[in-house]
Amino acid sequence: MSNKNNDAAKKDAAVNEAAADLPVSEENEPKEAEGSVTLTQAEYDEVKAHIEKLKSDYDSAVQVAQRTQADFSNFRRRNASVAADSLEEGKQLVIKGILPILDDFDRALANTDGVEKAFVDGVVLVHRQLTDTLKGFGLSEIPCDGKFDPECHEAVMREHEDGKESGTITAVLRKGYKVNDRIIRYSMVKVAE
Repeated sequence: MSNKNNDAAKKDAAVNEAAADLPVSEENEPKEAEGSVTLTQAEYDEVKAHIEKLKSDYDSAVQVAQRTQADFSNFRRRNASVAADSLEEGKQLVIKGILPILDDFDRALANTDGVEKAFVDGVVLVHRQLTDTLKGFGLSEIPCDGKFDPECHEAVMREHEDGKESGTITAVLRKGYKVNDRIIRYSMVKVAE
């Protein structure tokens, strides 16, 4: 009997040795790859909902960033426009303040009888320099030859003059000016009836 037990023990030892080399797999347990995790359906649904919320938050953040960028671009464009308009308006205000000085130069040059020629030449030079500088900033005189135009002339006197057609400008009482096609002072004129 001891032979039979001995043989049985040898067989059991050989089977156990062979079984040790086989991978162990339990029923109802899926084989898992290294680094993988098995989740229950509830855990899977929770993780999936979290991922969807993160995607939604990301999309919202991208939209907010795009809106902010568009708003900033609009702000920058609006600011540049406002700055350009302010600069133009400031330039017009300064020129408008200088126009009475230009008028005084014109009156002084119209009354030079009996004044030394060197002095008159100096005044003419200063007048030319002032007008050239203002022209550089876009100042131009409104023409007053021909017919009265209510868009750029202001009629302050009407008189009947022989040989003049009605509505013709007969005298300029104060010159009018515009800066870059915008009238800053209308011409004051006398018009024939």
